[in-house]
Amino acid sequence: MKFDTYLAIGIGGFIGAILRAYTAGLVNGIIKHDIPFGTLAVNWIGSFTLGLLIGLIQMNVIENPYLKSLLTTGMMGALTTFSTFAIESFFLFKNGLIIESLVYITLNVIGSIVLAAAGFKAVSAIYG
Repeated sequence: MKFDTYLAIGIGGFIGAILRAYTAGLVNGIIKHDIPFGTLAVNWIGSFTLGLLIGLIQMNVIENPYLKSLLTTGMMGALTTFSTFAIESFFLFKNGLIIESLVYITLNVIGSIVLAAAGFKAVSAIYG
């Protein structure tokens, strides 16, 4: 990958990270609840937006490779990696790979929760 592409991804990541913090903070400030609705909002917005962007890219509305990298890997990647998981799951379903999509979804959701708990417990075992 060329340096220009990494730079585009970095700029997009900067924008996405700021959008994530702002949006999550705004939503959590409006909706006071134990459920982290700010993260949910970011995941939903990111998933919808990445779907739009991938559609625009596939229809050659967005052709510039740096803009593609900035918007998808950079901005959407920093806003939420959940959007990447969502679009990948969608394409598995779309391509008729139903079993594979269900396995992928299950492994992502359950595996991520188990590994997050394992990481937390590892730190607790060392420092607790």
